[in-house]
Amino acid sequence: MSRQDQNAATLKKIAKELGFEFCGIAEAGFLEEEAPKLEAWLNQNYHGEMAYMANHFDKRLDPTQLVEGAKTVVSLIYNYFPEEKLPEGKEDYKIAKYAYGKDYHFVIKDKLKDFLNRLKEEIGEIGGRAFVDSAPVMERQWAQKAGLGWQGKNSLLLNRKMGSFFFLAELIIDLKATPDLPIAKDFCGSCTRCIDACPTDAIVQPGVVDGSKCISYFTIELKEEIPAEVKGKFENWMFGCDICQDVCPWNRFSQSHHEPAFHPHPDLKEFSQKDWEEITQETFSKVFQKSAVKRTKLSGLKRNIAFLKKD
Repeated sequence: MSRQDQNAATLKKIAKELGFEFCGIAEAGFLEEEAPKLEAWLNQNYHGEMAYMANHFDKRLDPTQLVEGAKTVVSLIYNYFPEEKLPEGKEDYKIAKYAYGKDYHFVIKDKLKDFLNRLKEEIGEIGGRAFVDSAPVMERQWAQKAGLGWQGKNSLLLNRKMGSFFFLAELIIDLKATPDLPIAKDFCGSCTRCIDACPTDAIVQPGVVDGSKCISYFTIELKEEIPAEVKGKFENWMFGCDICQDVCPWNRFSQSHHEPAFHPHPDLKEFSQKDWEEITQETFSKVFQKSAVKRTKLSGLKRNIAFLKKD
């Protein structure tokens, strides 16, 4: 076994020990095919008010500009599919499944720190950085290059064994490791369920999402008033949206996660429509103390709920 093969085996062993479902390896370099796609997406203003998406264009495409001497991008999958869904009836206010428990940034970042420490213990001094949806890294593209899945028509990464209810994370390191083969095939075929189901028509063509039309954008990223033209189209999603994932046939393979930090606060299961509509700062702070829902603040959540209420 070559040194690079040994390094790859070590990476995958540590990933498994830390609870990551999949670990894929790609050689770090410029994402040449993605440059025109990213430029076109930005030129169409599909990022809306997410100005950060237009920043660091070159770094977004080239991890060697993020980590000096980078040789390898390690892509990791961490499951968040819940054992038990919160109420999702017609009258229930809904939050995306990824936000049920503790903010994934904290949970996974801690695991990645452990990962780098263990790597140094087993291999020696290496340089690198860990990323969880917090820097200009094209995570879905790297995951595809690393053989973890393909980008579905809703632009999310799909994995044949577990669908799409998972987080992606990356280690960009200066260690050489044998890369995995990318997944070149699109296993969505002629299915258009995600496109057909999106109530705001955010999926403008297969694999391309107008972020500024997405319910997640309106309920999380948009800081001003939600436009009147999308009134009545949110199907009671008040934080994020899972519609395009819920209808995806590949998600019939989703299995519940094993991460205690992702379990919802006990009070959340008992919340009625009235509880949401009358939520106080005290309750919000208690239930969402370490949750991704804190991003909207109480004022943002109240704005979303008011928008959803029947005229």
